[in-house]
Amino acid sequence: MTAAPHVEDLLREHAPQVLGALVRRYGHFDASEDAVQEALAAAAQQWSATGVPSNPRGWLIRVASRRLVDELRSTEARRRREESAAAATPRDEFVTPPPGEARAPREDDTLTLLFLCCHPALTAASQVALTLRAVGGLTTAEIARAFLVPEATMAQRISRAKATMKSAGARFRLPEPAELPHRFRAVLHTLYLIFNEGYTATSGSTLHRADLSAEAIRLTRVVHRLLPDDAEVAGLLALMLLLDARRPARTGPSGELIPLAAQDRNRWDRAAIEEGVALVLAALPRRRLGPYQLQAAIAAVHDEAASHAETDWAEILGLYELLTHVSPSSVVNLNHAVAVAMVHGPAAGLDRLAGLDTDGALAETHRVDATRAHLLELAGDYDGALAAYHRAAARTRNGPERRYLQLKVAGLRRGSNQLAGG
Repeated sequence: MTAAPHVEDLLREHAPQVLGALVRRYGHFDASEDAVQEALAAAAQQWSATGVPSNPRGWLIRVASRRLVDELRSTEARRRREESAAAATPRDEFVTPPPGEARAPREDDTLTLLFLCCHPALTAASQVALTLRAVGGLTTAEIARAFLVPEATMAQRISRAKATMKSAGARFRLPEPAELPHRFRAVLHTLYLIFNEGYTATSGSTLHRADLSAEAIRLTRVVHRLLPDDAEVAGLLALMLLLDARRPARTGPSGELIPLAAQDRNRWDRAAIEEGVALVLAALPRRRLGPYQLQAAIAAVHDEAASHAETDWAEILGLYELLTHVSPSSVVNLNHAVAVAMVHGPAAGLDRLAGLDTDGALAETHRVDATRAHLLELAGDYDGALAAYHRAAARTRNGPERRYLQLKVAGLRRGSNQLAGG
């Protein structure tokens, strides 16, 4: 989608509402989604040249509906399905408005679409791709570029996701009350995964992908607007804002990684930090603590510290200990080990790392080796740190992370050679 920035923002805003209107009216999620993508592409080209129409959502619905009807009529089988659906009693999830009555797109269609895109029959990767396309309004090419895969590969992934949903009998409706908590966790986790890929890319030549982080924040804002009293939604939005606030200081002039301890905090986005902290303070007193609220509280302690040396590590450690009870995971255990090291010394932190190398979520990553290297360096075991940094550098697929780890290896080698020469 190539359009002026304000046009792109408008299209992103209307995409889920237009798709919701079509699916609610006609059914056929896969065909409706394709029609909406075509309408978005047409709008991106036309509006940039001639200006935005007075009713942009209505324009998109009209164009997408026309494309959809043409598609539904293109084969005999689709005509039979259309005629059969017209003769049958409309299902609750696909209610067609009476003749002459235009159904206004409902804002909660966005939430319904998120539930649909995060259907339990889909893999996490498919949930992310479908959410970005159907709810975020990104084209297949844009999603493919973000995840550094060929467009054809991403197109196949999205097509398989649609086929899986169809075979699983997914319907355009909110889940049953008993399903809601589990399905809602999947929605928040999908938004979290999108943000994380933007915050630190799993591969490629850049540390972060700001477009993905921004899209995750935008979608989470939509969910927060729809569910303003949900503390975990507020916590997730706060976490994203507090982490993204550091982005201007996370890389140097050549795109090199700058670790948290060395970042120029004057470059952090203070407006984002203030908003994030306000969300945390409002969310924490509500009901039971959740993992996103606690992670946001940890991020807030970091962001409010005037310098790395002034960070309240004791408070962070206490929050991590709560988090290990509320939402235990290998990643939480890894970060907890760092907090333990900062409060009780590197040896205590290293003890906490035992066994994490083979823990599922971390076994294939460089993160345990990188953390171990840092703690060994703090402990004065430079040979052990050098070996761990070397292993970590060999395992990461992100260019700036790899270069940073290689520089740590080179620095320790120089230091070792100078000591030997002295």
